[in-house]
Order: sequence, then structure tokens, then C-alpha cells
Amino acid sequence: MPMEDENPIEAAIERERGNRNLLRWWLYFVCLMILVMVVVGGATRLTDSGLSITEWKPVHGIIPPLSASDWHDEFEKYRQIPEYQLQNAGMSLDAFKTIFWWEWGHRFLGRMIGLVFAIPLIVFWLSGRIETRLKPKLLFLLALGGLQGFIGWWMVKSGLVDRVDVSQYRLAVHLTLACVIFAYAFWIARGLAPHTTTRDVPRHVAILAPVVVLAILAQVFLGGLVAGLDAGLASNEWPKMLGEWVPEAIWDLAPIWLNWFENPISVQFNHRLGGYLLFVLILAQAWVALRSGAERQHKRRTLLIVLIGFVQLALGILTVLWEVPLHAALAHQAVAVVLLAAAIAHWRGIVGPYSPVTGLEVRA
Repeated sequence: MPMEDENPIEAAIERERGNRNLLRWWLYFVCLMILVMVVVGGATRLTDSGLSITEWKPVHGIIPPLSASDWHDEFEKYRQIPEYQLQNAGMSLDAFKTIFWWEWGHRFLGRMIGLVFAIPLIVFWLSGRIETRLKPKLLFLLALGGLQGFIGWWMVKSGLVDRVDVSQYRLAVHLTLACVIFAYAFWIARGLAPHTTTRDVPRHVAILAPVVVLAILAQVFLGGLVAGLDAGLASNEWPKMLGEWVPEAIWDLAPIWLNWFENPISVQFNHRLGGYLLFVLILAQAWVALRSGAERQHKRRTLLIVLIGFVQLALGILTVLWEVPLHAALAHQAVAVVLLAAAIAHWRGIVGPYSPVTGLEVRA
């Protein structure tokens, strides 16, 4: 006896759900790789490894030195730049290999992220698994990744002549763009998640969600300036700096606006102040959500953001007090990305998921 044909509407819903789950977990994995990339990039900066590779070879650069002659050639190129001549003169080949592998690993991971994004994108596109509305978003994400690679080299290039470090401006842009890419990929992924849409969200709760996200990205930029100037070492006291609540040294440069970007004392002070203000904003968001008629999941998300924000604030303080040890500084960077993810998840939860192509609401 022939089997009854499957309901076409149910089949369409299941097919759409399967495609969305596939795309969502793919994007989550890309986000995880970006988080690792941020940590490895932080280690590259903290170990002064970022200028160990003095050329940009997007394709051939994936192959590391394979012979003693290759290592000699790479080391000789490094010996021509100011960082070696003014800071690392007399460095041994073994010491050079250590910093080389950090930078090579950072670039290799960047290439792998590009492949992990681009190859599945092509496969999913050709197999019809990507909804029409998502195609321009994913192409824009791909373009951002390409721009990030270019900015990475633009950053490195700034340290090859007349400097012993990369430009703090370019490093801050590089780090912030990495977090923007992470945020956008996570936003798309959360929009594909099968969760209940929210019809009525209190106005203040809806307004604060994107404000918190933008504040986190602004704090990331300030953190990039700190990393670029080694400003974390400018003062290792807390809650005061150099024995003062507002150090006089924050006004040392002229014109005054230069202090915001080029005075290590000012840059650390601004990053501290930004951290305090961000945490107050996070507390305000939770307070508004708890006192409003927001649904339970929104309240839970704001409390989670408070918890992660507290951990991040504590890590920042400990990093300063401990004089920027590698493990604390990298944890501080990693938790910043986790905090961003939590804020994006909350904002996306308010906006709701992408409406199903089938026209039927998808619920968990």
C-alpha cells in the first residue's frame, strides 16, 4: 500500500529549520575562531611579535621557513627594521623564532577564518541553503573580512619604518574591526535561532540594548590604544593612578587633544574611566529591565551581562595591579568579546529572529 505523501508545508518548515540550524552553527564556529584570533592577536602584541614578519604574502606566506637558509633570510629581513636595531639588537635566532611563530600563527589563523567562512558560503549558496535576504549580509561579512586582512598589513607596515611598534591608531582600528565582524556574524547567527519573538518590549529596554553594544565597541577601541602604547604599564596602582585620582600627567602633551591618543597616562586613565562608565550603563540596563514589564528572558540576559561585566572589570583591575601579565591581559581581551556576544544576544532577542520564509513563526 503506498505511503501517504508528506505534508508539503511541514516539509518546507523542516527544510528551512535544517538550513537555518546549519548556517547558525557555521557562523557560531566562525565567531569562536574570531574570539581565538583576538586572543592570539593580543599575545602577538604583548610578546612584541607583530613585526617579526616584514612582508605581506597573502598566499605564499602560509608556508613558514622550512630550512636553515629560510630562517636566516627571514631573520635578516627583521634585522633591517628599527625594532631590531633599537630594541632587540643582538637577538638570537632562537629568540627570533619564538616571536616569528606568534605572528605566523596569527596570520595563519586569519587565513583559516577566511577559508572557513568563504568555502562553506559558496557551498551553501550553490546548494540553495541560504535565504535570499541573508545573501547580501553574508557577502558584506566576507568583504569586512577582506578589509580586516588589509588593515592588518596596514597596521604592521606602520612599524617597519621610524618606529619600534605599530601605530596605536591602526592597532585600535584593527582590534575594533575584528570585534565588529564578530558582532555582525553573531547578530546574523542569533537571528537564525529558533526562539520566540517578542511583540512588546518596553521602550527604554529596547533603546539601551544597542547603546550598550556601541559602548562596548568604544571601550574596545580605547583598549586598542592601551595595547598600542603599552599604556597598561603607565601606572600599576588602583583605584588611584600615580597616587592621584586624576593624575596631572594626563595633560602633559600639547595640543591637549593629543593626550587622548598619545599620552600613555591619559590613555590608561580614559580606558579606566570608560570601563567604569560602561559598567554603570550595564547596571542601568539591568535595573530598567527588572523594573519594567520586560519578559523574563530579557531580564535574565541583562543580569548575565552584569555578571560578565563584573568579571571583565575585575580582570581589568587585576591586569593593572599585576603589571600586565600575559595570562591576565589575554583573559581580559577574551572576556571583552564574550561580553560583546552577550550584549548582541540581548539586543537580537529584543529585535527577534528573522521571519521564516515559509511565513509561519518558528518557535523553540
